[in-house]
Amino acid sequence: MTLSQALWMLALPFSASVALLLLGWTLYYDFTRTRIPPGISQGAKLRLINWIMNLLLKLAVILEKLGICPQYVVWRHMINGIPPGRAPDLTIKEMLFEAVPVRVYWPRRAGAEPRRGLVWIHGGVGLFGSPRAYERLCRLIARESATVVACIGYPLAPEHPYPAQQLSCYAAVAHFLKNAGGYGVDPQRVVLAGDSSGAAIVAAISQQLVMRSDLPPARGHVLLYPFLQALDFNLPSYQQNHSVPLLIRKQALSLGLLYLLGTDARVDEIMGYAHVPQELRAKYRKWISAELIPEEFKLSAQEPFVPRPFSEDLYQACKRAFEPTFSPLLAEDAVLRQFPETLLLTCEYDVFRDDGLLYKKRLEGNGVPVTWHHLKDGFHGTCLLTGLGPLEFPSTRKSMESIIQFLERF
Repeated sequence: MTLSQALWMLALPFSASVALLLLGWTLYYDFTRTRIPPGISQGAKLRLINWIMNLLLKLAVILEKLGICPQYVVWRHMINGIPPGRAPDLTIKEMLFEAVPVRVYWPRRAGAEPRRGLVWIHGGVGLFGSPRAYERLCRLIARESATVVACIGYPLAPEHPYPAQQLSCYAAVAHFLKNAGGYGVDPQRVVLAGDSSGAAIVAAISQQLVMRSDLPPARGHVLLYPFLQALDFNLPSYQQNHSVPLLIRKQALSLGLLYLLGTDARVDEIMGYAHVPQELRAKYRKWISAELIPEEFKLSAQEPFVPRPFSEDLYQACKRAFEPTFSPLLAEDAVLRQFPETLLLTCEYDVFRDDGLLYKKRLEGNGVPVTWHHLKDGFHGTCLLTGLGPLEFPSTRKSMESIIQFLERF
């Protein structure tokens, strides 16, 4: 037996022990740190998916500690998943809109020309996500609604710090609106859509787009469980769903801080409201407050919240989070009332649920027509499972059906 063979034989039991330890730890973590509410359909499946995700996330931490690759590289591969097969009913091309990579989907079936258009801005907290990760979703929308879909592959942090993501999406959307005819799209029938942080980017760049008279206005917005404010992370939905997969509260804030600042070292202070000065709390209470949430969304057993002492240096570090382009709920009324008809989808078991409810109230208060779909069994990230067969949930299909129905009105 050679030395290398002997070392390999010795390493096998050690590797097996480490693997079993990792599996056991992630199982323990999943069952003790996360909660699957009984109202979620097929909760056992969500538990399994979340456990696999946690296993991969812990593996990412190990790889980073060993100096093999940063955590976010593993996140991106995990979200991208397995590429789908061919789509003979679609023409799919990789393009550049003002130097921004975009994947465009054209339905091949006969239909009226020019067609309806939809620009999809994916979620992922600006750190991960890609057109590949949303391939199945975009194919389904293009196929079932006969819509030309353009999915933007904007640059990701930390390699490209905030606000590179918003700037790239703004440039790509403006290009598409200006040149829609060249892509077989009616410029008066373009809808802007996104999920989670992608929906936030839609709301953010629209604040600039409505100021431009040289571009046709967007016909509508589609916002799926959007993140919309960085002031109060203790609204009822943040408390009720703080440990519900696929996005628990502390994880959401950690990722958001990595996106905004490049570090999540002070996430506990952010959760404790220590980053918001008293004058801003008073100024924005008219728009962001638990008192504005409908009673049916409040649990009677909600825990009283005691804010941490205000930290001036934390406020200065997070100051950009209070800009309306980062927290669209802080946009002025004069801007919001120029927004187009909006499809707003919220999920009962989502920390961002109340962001959506507050945004609905603001839009309606400014005369913007809102089509609201609330998934009573939905959770954050459900649409990302589109086209994955047995991994889909009832809420996954409902979310896609709501988009198709909304688009078919234009």
